[in-house]
Amino acid sequence: MRLIISFAALMFSVAILQLSAGSISPLDALSGIQVGFSKTQIGLLGSAHFFGFFIGCWWAPRLIGSVGHSRTFATFAAVVTIGAIAHPMLINVPFWVFLRILTGLGVAGCYTVIEAWFQAKLTNTNRGRVMGVYRVVDIGASSVAQMMIGFLEPAAYLSYNFLAILACASLLPLALTTSKQPAAPASPRLHPIRTAITSPLGVAGVIIAGVSSSSFRMVGPLYGQDVGLSPIQIGNFLAIVLVGGALVQIPIGWVADKYDRRWVLIWVSIASIAICSSFAWINPQNPNIIYIMAFMFGLFTYPIFSISVAHANDFTTPEQRVELNASLMFCYGIGAIFSPFIASVLIQYFGPSALFSYITIAHVGLVVFGVMRMRARPSSTDKTGYRYTPRTTFTIGKLLRRKNLD
Repeated sequence: MRLIISFAALMFSVAILQLSAGSISPLDALSGIQVGFSKTQIGLLGSAHFFGFFIGCWWAPRLIGSVGHSRTFATFAAVVTIGAIAHPMLINVPFWVFLRILTGLGVAGCYTVIEAWFQAKLTNTNRGRVMGVYRVVDIGASSVAQMMIGFLEPAAYLSYNFLAILACASLLPLALTTSKQPAAPASPRLHPIRTAITSPLGVAGVIIAGVSSSSFRMVGPLYGQDVGLSPIQIGNFLAIVLVGGALVQIPIGWVADKYDRRWVLIWVSIASIAICSSFAWINPQNPNIIYIMAFMFGLFTYPIFSISVAHANDFTTPEQRVELNASLMFCYGIGAIFSPFIASVLIQYFGPSALFSYITIAHVGLVVFGVMRMRARPSSTDKTGYRYTPRTTFTIGKLLRRKNLD
């Protein structure tokens, strides 16, 4: 318990930041609808977030090396604050795209600082406990952030001002902590081509995870609005997916460690195809049915990233895992950056069910490619332990490597 308390400031900063950043995306979607943005333009805002997030993942380690952890966190938290509070100043798509790049960049930078801090302070004997609490705090705050949408008025100064206050407040725990900030970490190198050669299926899996997760997170509010959900119901709809994705991690991890990960990945993708096809063809209107299907969507789509990362790590050495996981995050970013825009275009021209048709097609491709890879080479006999991998920053790769060396 003392160990967890010693990291309480970091945990509080993450929770408060997530309450702000996790609400901006759905609030932007609902605000965009209210002020007359097209669905394609709203999707572009989601893509801009991941573009900024990708830039932040690379810039943050370098800034930490220059000014330290605390000042870097303050810098990026200020960027998130600016990105949130400036929305009502000008209702304009290019301006909002720029602001979403800022918020994505800032969120990535803040997460990099927190994870780098953990990396430097944790040991092999306590890493599992602390990271478990970190995941619970992150997912819990993210779920609450989604449900806050029902109480935030779209396109209102007060709503964005409130989120900006939260982003600014995330500075306080870290600024007031008496814990000494650690030394600066080394920046990971990027080898996406080498990673694709090492584990083609692992790379394909994280790309599809980027496609499905980003399109749902950024365009899901459009689906909810088009099928008649209220703002509160849209918030519940988004939060339930996160709950399903979190609850399945332990059982799916046990299965992925016990059996061939490729088969696990294929069958999880087949289940994703089934639930996404149900969304696309049934097009449910009853909120309770939508909630149940959203929970199942989280169960089947969210583990794909962690399974793919574990599979890729089976084919590399402990010394190469930091760079491998950095490259996998790069590949995830490729799918995440373009997917919200593509999904929004499809919704605009083909209706709300097109979102899940798009995700279905992506998972069909993953299943086909998975079967092809199973015929190409045998499974690795030396498995790394499955761990739930938060899709936060490149720094998480260092934590994974140290844990795998236990």
